[in-house]
Amino acid sequence: MHSILGAINKIIGGNKLSILIYHQVLEEFDPMRPYEVTADVFNWHMKLINQHFSPISLSEAAKHIQNNTLPKRAICVTFDDGYLNNLTVAQPILTKYKIPATVYVATAFTEGADMWNDRVLDLFKDVALESLLIEDEMVALGDWANRNKLAEAQLMRLKYMPIEARLAGVQKLYDDNNLSDPEPRMMNASQVKQLAQCGVEIGGHTVNHPILKVLSREQQFEEINQCKKQLEDWTGKPVKHFAYPNGSYGKDLTDETVALVKQAGYETAVVTDWGTSSHGDDLLRLKRFTPWDTSPFKFHARLVKSRI
Repeated sequence: MHSILGAINKIIGGNKLSILIYHQVLEEFDPMRPYEVTADVFNWHMKLINQHFSPISLSEAAKHIQNNTLPKRAICVTFDDGYLNNLTVAQPILTKYKIPATVYVATAFTEGADMWNDRVLDLFKDVALESLLIEDEMVALGDWANRNKLAEAQLMRLKYMPIEARLAGVQKLYDDNNLSDPEPRMMNASQVKQLAQCGVEIGGHTVNHPILKVLSREQQFEEINQCKKQLEDWTGKPVKHFAYPNGSYGKDLTDETVALVKQAGYETAVVTDWGTSSHGDDLLRLKRFTPWDTSPFKFHARLVKSRI
């Protein structure tokens, strides 16, 4: 069946580029992060890509898009945020199957503080807790489904707040419940450099992972440009690629944001709007795809369908 899907993809896919979005690759399943792949799942993802697609780096892809020379079944693998397991779990699998990748790093979280959304999820993950004080109300946590529902409500409440207000809101949840953070899950600067030395392209993802659209022009440029400078200082390599936080065009970024990314000197930028890219597309608004299927056939079929 995979050979049939491969033949269909080769015929109808045309010169199109698929870009996959990942965040974490977990050693084992996390009930508060059911959408994150485990090492076992990521392994067969990469094996399938190695066998049935043409994995290329984002830098190669940009040149091919400009020159209209994309290979058949071209695909890129990308990761957002800068999790340590990108280095410790994902990178060995990428190397095993000779898959190039790009990791977009939000630089503020390299200093020991986790992403704000992970801090929220971890509050609801602690099975020793039966309830939490949330917005001055004691709330029963219940089973995993209810914990996920409660956590999602907090994430949506906090997501579009200004950065300082959002972080203060998360910290209030911890303070109100007399809780402390678990061990950090993000790479530090030296680990980012180590990943770059493994051949993984490091891209920018802002400093604080804000919703750029809600910031002033000056604040947006500071987030975009400072991130690039920090990463180049840490890795000793040019940082050419950028991922917009949250990444939905119109909702999370505007044409002004795109212009600022270009001004900062990035060559490509990716959104989270689903689709493929091809010759003539804007390199600063490349579309991506989130894989979630739990069987190789469905995963392969969805990738093929997304290229039609």
